[in-house]
Amino acid sequence: MSERSVSRQKQEKRWYTVQAPEQFDRAELGETPADDPEKVLGRTIETTLGDIHNDASENNTKLTFKITEVASDTAYTEFIKHELTRDYMRSLVRRGSSKVEAFITVLTADDYRVQIQPVALTTKSADESQEKAIRRTMIDLVRETAADRTFDDLVDSVVEARLSSAIYNEAKPIYPLRRVEVQKMTLEARPQEVAAEEETSVDVDEEAD
Repeated sequence: MSERSVSRQKQEKRWYTVQAPEQFDRAELGETPADDPEKVLGRTIETTLGDIHNDASENNTKLTFKITEVASDTAYTEFIKHELTRDYMRSLVRRGSSKVEAFITVLTADDYRVQIQPVALTTKSADESQEKAIRRTMIDLVRETAADRTFDDLVDSVVEARLSSAIYNEAKPIYPLRRVEVQKMTLEARPQEVAAEEETSVDVDEEAD
């Protein structure tokens, strides 16, 4: 390839401004280059809630977005993951206390499949039955919350800590809690993907009959 051809390719690359979804006020997430807008689709952008809100105290919350649409010189995204940093989670753990975790896969009211990982930290060491009761409360409340909310509403509930506050209030009568967090939330499948999986499942079941 000649130097002129290489130079032309570099000139043809455009920079696309990446925007967060509307629920994050279309915050600018940065820029990404490409010589073809199709190549921008599917790229992921990782940032922090602190960057979006311009608040350093929220830098322990990582957010990941995926580019799903390009129009002119703007790339639009969807939310795919919320995760607390390892350093932050380690800072919450205390000796002589219990850490109760759960891994819950749910369907939202508008058929998005999501995995949510809440964690409850007790003030002192809880026994096995108390940990089990706390975990059961977390699972039940996450399922109820997801079933009653759209995907966007569920994301808001996690990011704004409403879900973790609700779990805290429900579970603290079981054993004194110091803190509850949703340490991770991941989008696993969109409605069309969930529907396609269900159709495949039905087809397999019918063949088995």
